[in-house]
Amino acid sequence: MAGPTLPTLQAVVIGASAGGIEALLRLLPALPATCACPIVTVLHLPEGHTSLLPEVFAPRVALAVKEADEKEVLQPGTLYFAPPGYHLLIESDRTFALSIDAPVHYSRPSIDVLFQSAATVYGGSLAAVLLTGANEDGATGLARVVECGGRVLIQDPDEAQIAVMPKAGIRATGSAARVLPLAALAGTLTRWVEGEA
Repeated sequence: MAGPTLPTLQAVVIGASAGGIEALLRLLPALPATCACPIVTVLHLPEGHTSLLPEVFAPRVALAVKEADEKEVLQPGTLYFAPPGYHLLIESDRTFALSIDAPVHYSRPSIDVLFQSAATVYGGSLAAVLLTGANEDGATGLARVVECGGRVLIQDPDEAQIAVMPKAGIRATGSAARVLPLAALAGTLTRWVEGEA
């Protein structure tokens, strides 16, 4: 018997910290250029430095790649990175907002801030992915995604370069999350953005 039909994804949010570049370089190249939703990523970076993430990832992924701008409308098939020094939020009109509110878990941009705002806007049409990292940023945001009916993927802590962040995400979401090694996680996310459940 078939399970319940899941809503079509309208957005994917991804969070990572220590070891995140290597993990994202294994995850993001799997996503097709025909991806029907935006992919929004927070990777913890030190403030006061120019981010080179769009330049690093653009030649390696099939998606358009850019740093998110204030009031920009999210577009499908585009990979966005949060600019360093700002929280990145998604507003109800599906545009970005940048904030200089206090850091969360010593981090600005904060994964929790992005995940919580995206969950409120997209509800069950959102997928959130939490990868390697050395603090608990993202766990509260994942819980909010689950509460709003969204889907959650977490990198297997045994494989993560730093397991603190995935373990916190698992504690926050329990059985609602799928915990997978990166290769399987990339396959699942690719199927989801292509419209499969």
